Amino acid sequence: MTRSLLMFLLLGSSALAMAVETVTIPAGTFAMGCSLNDKNCEKDEGPPGGIPVSVPAFRIDKYEVSVAEYRVCIKVGICTRPKDHQRNKYCNLDAAGRDNHPINCVDFNQALAYCRWKTGRLPYEAEWEKAARGGTTSRYPWGEEVSCKNAILDDGVTMGSVKGEPDGCGEDRTWPRGSRPANHFGLYDMHGNAGEWTMNWYAPDAIAALYAKGKLAGPLLGKQRVVRGGSWDENRPNLRSSFRNVKPPLSGKAVYGSIGFRCAYID
Repeated sequence: MTRSLLMFLLLGSSALAMAVETVTIPAGTFAMGCSLNDKNCEKDEGPPGGIPVSVPAFRIDKYEVSVAEYRVCIKVGICTRPKDHQRNKYCNLDAAGRDNHPINCVDFNQALAYCRWKTGRLPYEAEWEKAARGGTTSRYPWGEEVSCKNAILDDGVTMGSVKGEPDGCGEDRTWPRGSRPANHFGLYDMHGNAGEWTMNWYAPDAIAALYAKGKLAGPLLGKQRVVRGGSWDENRPNLRSSFRNVKPPLSGKAVYGSIGFRCAYID
């Protein structure tokens, strides 16, 4: 029995309507890490101009995983419930009107379990950056600067319905997926909205010591996982294509309201 047929029998036609849209990222080498003339780069982003890293072809979700999509995984007994809106107002699960927002407040293992259910995994850090850059070498895929015209973030100036609060472009929360234009690969919200878990444990020198040598899976052990893309409550430098955020894989008492995910697949 195919996975799609099983989902249909368990959940009805609505499950099939939620088929995931993916984009194929072609194989090739790209300059990973610090963009040329980027004065905000940190040491773990490598030298200005980046380091050549070869990435095999893969597919990646067109959008961040939504609340509605993750709820299906809970319903079939594969995924566990993350912290919800009752626990914290920034968590999207069970928040009215947020079914098409990215699922957030998820731990690393919850994100990975969902992707494995979809016969995929979380993207490797190098895969994520190649997909996010969309063939560009600038700080952001659209150029050297970012504002709420490009992504959902705290740009420090854009205000909305929450008085005096620039987080989330003035809404103090995530936005519906795809609220800003796609990048050159046709991917939405790679920068901003929800930050995204990757498969990799964090190592400060991973780009040169591992990824450039073809070891895209990175270190086998670590204490923190890499989160990419920046989020609705982060400022401009954190949305740069090369910025490497890190978080413990288990949130504990923290909320992780800024973190979601999307899945990657190898045919």
